[in-house]
Amino acid sequence: MKPCLTLLLALSLPLSAAERARDLGVPFDGAPGPLNAITDVAGVTVGHSTLHGRSGAGKAIHTGVTAVLPRGADTADTPVFGAWFAQNGNGEMTGTAWIEESGQVEGPILLTNTHSVGVVRDATIAWRVARGGADDTGYWWSLPVVAETWDGHLNDINGFHVTPEHAVQAIEGARSGPVAEGNVGGGSGMVCHEFKCGIGTASRRIRVDGADYTLGVLVQANYGLRDSLLVAGVPVGRHLRADRVYSESMETPADTGSIIIVVATDAPLLPHQLKRIAKRATMGLARMGSYAGNGSGDIFIAFSTANTGARQGGLRQAGFLANDALDPLFEATVQACEEAIVNSLVAAEDVMDGVDGRYAKAIEHAALVDLLKQYRRYRKPTKTP
Repeated sequence: MKPCLTLLLALSLPLSAAERARDLGVPFDGAPGPLNAITDVAGVTVGHSTLHGRSGAGKAIHTGVTAVLPRGADTADTPVFGAWFAQNGNGEMTGTAWIEESGQVEGPILLTNTHSVGVVRDATIAWRVARGGADDTGYWWSLPVVAETWDGHLNDINGFHVTPEHAVQAIEGARSGPVAEGNVGGGSGMVCHEFKCGIGTASRRIRVDGADYTLGVLVQANYGLRDSLLVAGVPVGRHLRADRVYSESMETPADTGSIIIVVATDAPLLPHQLKRIAKRATMGLARMGSYAGNGSGDIFIAFSTANTGARQGGLRQAGFLANDALDPLFEATVQACEEAIVNSLVAAEDVMDGVDGRYAKAIEHAALVDLLKQYRRYRKPTKTP
């Protein structure tokens, strides 16, 4: 029998009161949406199920599930055009073979820890079965998208504390509006650049051929070593040297983490164009100093909420932007990916009670601001939602 938790928090959380990167004066290019979040793309909802505490055996628990629903309440029945891309494949995202084949994402996108992919995937299928009527075969046929990063440094990952109920809580708790960041959902136990990290989000507004569109990004960040960390071009990792999670314990430190990036847009794009969008997430990651190390799983998925009726039977028509018009969307992807990762760092809080006494400290805001000023990259803070 699985031991009971001495403390368990498992629910969809409201926006954290934590500061965001712009609040600290980190400069970014581009114009964000009103929430500066993936939920600025109309219809997209996000939910978290968060677990912090200890098992009956005294093991630390810092894990959870994050759900992104491309069409909100309609996600169970109406797919979106989508594509995926792996910059480095030492990770997992289920359902990608069918995305490649069909050009569609069916159902919600779930993020969790490495050893909970199976239970979250099965729970997502069960949720779809219970949600509504079956397809023409009389049965739901489902290949859910579930992606992972490894939280075993802080979390009892082999305790298998994520249950089907947690996956359903994240899905059914998904909402529009502000998105909680940092130590929540699938990001609860994650570490990046040897700082406590987790979930982050950002968005951009763009104008293409006289029409206005929104592109949003959500990341579950868990990659990178301290030395390579850049924030707005400032070599932050070379200055902030204390409490290096991995480097202090490794003779030859290696990047063994991962990052999952979800890109959403309301711009009308076809699957091959969304593949091009997904590839541009690599550039936002590179701006942070990542080189996609051998042990890192850097996997990205992009979808468009346009063309709602494209799946229906018979001859269908889909609208799409010309390839020559995509540059603003490429640029927005790079910008929003970079900001989402920095937001995941800034919003995170220290975890000092990890497995076997391990810990991960969050980046010190004052120290980050001092470095921005030293390198003349500080920008007077602007109010964020």
